[in-house]
Amino acid sequence: MIIVKHTNDLKPNELVEIFKQRTKVFVVEQNCPYPEVDDDDFDDLHVCLVEDAKLKAYARIINKQTHITFGRVLVVKEFRGNGLGKEIVTAALKEITQRFPNVKIRIQAQVYLQDFYSSFGFKTISETYLEDGIPHIDMILR
Repeated sequence: MIIVKHTNDLKPNELVEIFKQRTKVFVVEQNCPYPEVDDDDFDDLHVCLVEDAKLKAYARIINKQTHITFGRVLVVKEFRGNGLGKEIVTAALKEITQRFPNVKIRIQAQVYLQDFYSSFGFKTISETYLEDGIPHIDMILR
């Protein structure tokens, strides 16, 4: 089941679970010490794929005024390899097009995921750069 909630609508246990899983993936697994929880978390949409009361996949959507972005896309380790990454990105894109029609979508993607995001129609619009020591590119969906 896909659940989309604004930060203020999340229950404390839901928010803590999101932060735990994001920290596991983006700080611990990727061995990348950085401030994973940031000011965007105050005012964004959280797209959660939940089954049997367990968070299986996640993404956050941020309105940057000039464009919409999404990120922190993850699949919880024990549920990987089942197409949930594609499912959560599809859900995030659907939510964006419903809430923010005709607004461009721009993302910062880890380079190794370029083909994955290209499969949704994203085009690369930057050279590779380092973000927190990890190679990234900017991509846009028109």
